[in-house]
Amino acid sequence: MNKPVEWEAIEAARRNYPALERWTYMDVAGRCILSRATRAAIDAHLDERMMNGGDKEKFFALIERARGKFAQLINAGPDEIAYAKNISDGLNMIATAFDWKRGDNVILCGDLEHPNNVYPWLNMRRYGLEVKSVKPRDGHIPVDEMVKLIGRGTRVVTVSTVTFAPGFRTDVDTLGRACRERGVLLLVDAAQSCGVLHTDVRKSNIDALAVSTQKGLLGLYGMGFLYCRREWAEKLQPAYLARFGVDLGEGAHEATMGDDNFKLMPAARRFDLGNYNYVGTAAVDASLTELLAYGTPRIERYVTGLGHALAQGLLDLGLPVTGGKPGPAVGTIVTVGRMSADHYGASDERINGLYAHLTENRVKLSIRRGVLRFSLHLYNNMDDVERVLELTKTFLKK
Repeated sequence: MNKPVEWEAIEAARRNYPALERWTYMDVAGRCILSRATRAAIDAHLDERMMNGGDKEKFFALIERARGKFAQLINAGPDEIAYAKNISDGLNMIATAFDWKRGDNVILCGDLEHPNNVYPWLNMRRYGLEVKSVKPRDGHIPVDEMVKLIGRGTRVVTVSTVTFAPGFRTDVDTLGRACRERGVLLLVDAAQSCGVLHTDVRKSNIDALAVSTQKGLLGLYGMGFLYCRREWAEKLQPAYLARFGVDLGEGAHEATMGDDNFKLMPAARRFDLGNYNYVGTAAVDASLTELLAYGTPRIERYVTGLGHALAQGLLDLGLPVTGGKPGPAVGTIVTVGRMSADHYGASDERINGLYAHLTENRVKLSIRRGVLRFSLHLYNNMDDVERVLELTKTFLKK
């Protein structure tokens, strides 16, 4: 296929990722690989800690710089961004911040959500919350069914922007409009989209978004962000509170103690707790610089093009690509096989054999819920796609 000019610009990023010298890496839905620039930022931070102990004011400046970059990435304000350990931490921040009443309900699609976006809501049943779950439709989250379920007691609707298996995109824009019209908070788990697919929380009417940094944001484990729209955040009461969540005025020292009549920090900053994951922040600060330089609209077009080429190539080889011919629901994740409850294997031995063959030939991918999962980012290119297709063709001839 002919490459658009912008593909050539993004393909230059590939040289920044030394893991590609040994792997055909298609597993960002599991975890990313690190760029040289990100590794250098981590090393610089650790050198400072090792040799000088570290400068706390510089650490705080790093926190605000990365907060601002992530806000820019998703079209939010810096005050609407809080730090979290990971996605489940961010989801729980929202779930526990409501004053739940008997008769309140949350709507989700439990069969397609990661368990970490189900258990927080089941845990809130002790306060009277009802968890309403819709059934998937052909592997998709049925947004129309969720909208029909919204009633007087609905406080939250929550979805994954892209499911981790089978990897289809959710029609978040339609769901966001419906929730906004009804005064319901829309919370998204952006694990499989943020940093790879363009995210605009304003345009999509997303009220809250949780993401970790070890996938599409090209950073480390143990680090995440929570976006919460100002209008919603300032109606919520954090379950945990620490000094960074209390507003004592600009310039107040981190150990300053106010009086008993405290005021919460504006918007999502009220969810910040104690000292931050500074090394994780150093990593994501560097990777966000790269993502912003290329721009997620451009990254999305590029990586989706690769995903569609891979999906069509696997279909042409006679494999059961989930969803068939690639369309709008297929983005940067391509899955092959039939969905099942198996998490690390498939019921079809041919699929297990193909996984083993690809892995033996240094292709990094996953099996999730019975299907092979290929997931791509800006460091992939058509050479990767063609290599996987050639290896698959060789396997099928055996």
